Amino acid sequence: MHENSSYERPSRNPRDLRRSNRDERDRSPEIDEDITGKELDREASRQLGTLTDVNRKWVAKHLIMAGRLLEIDPQLAFEHALAASRRGGRLAVVREAVGLAAYAAGDYAEALRELRTYRRISGDNTHLAVMADCLRGVGKPDKAVELTQEPEAQRLTGSARAELAMVLSGAYLDQDDTEAALKALEVPELDINRAYPFSPRLFAAYAEVLHTLGRTDEAEKWRARVSVAEKALGTGAFEDPEILDFDDEDEEPATPRLKDVLPQKPDSDKGRTWH
Repeated sequence: MHENSSYERPSRNPRDLRRSNRDERDRSPEIDEDITGKELDREASRQLGTLTDVNRKWVAKHLIMAGRLLEIDPQLAFEHALAASRRGGRLAVVREAVGLAAYAAGDYAEALRELRTYRRISGDNTHLAVMADCLRGVGKPDKAVELTQEPEAQRLTGSARAELAMVLSGAYLDQDDTEAALKALEVPELDINRAYPFSPRLFAAYAEVLHTLGRTDEAEKWRARVSVAEKALGTGAFEDPEILDFDDEDEEPATPRLKDVLPQKPDSDKGRTWH
């Protein structure tokens, strides 16, 4: 033992910059009573299988809570994801959940850090658009543009490419380069006769840039297709209202699985067509 007995071993790795490992972190949020942790999909459960029984249950429950709250209370969802990270921070699925929850909560620096780690661990490039948008969020549109030019980004197709195009267009607008912003949106998925889940937003973004450039007739044409696409998809103004039945109080609440929480890989890019 060293003679200097005043030395104290640090309680955590000082190189670990995760929010979940900071000394000032809050205590873990409460778990809803109906959460069992068994709601996870097969792939997430497989990853959590490397943890001890106690840690596996802890991480699973907090991941499910993060998903349940993501759209209702993003900040609380983020706290649940951080709680999962304290015991499962080496798992790709956990870092992905933390990154996406941080993004939803508006903590772009934390989201970027976590999604970079997720990308390194998993080799998955699905969230490049979110990462680029985080760079915009921290005031680095030039870095966002650089990210979209990486070879992995250039190989994206379908919804992933469309999402990246919208972020890239926004980054060019941040730099006052409207012509480049318009060109960025002109991807194969910008099809006026086909509606994908992202089409209303893509059409609206394209119409807005056209309007900024003074091409008003074209802008109106694309703006009109937004509602057409929403009607075809049953979204936006054409989405069925949620009906709550307060008579069935004993019915078990539906709990999302993790695959319902995290954005799905773009394995289905079939849109609806019209003439």
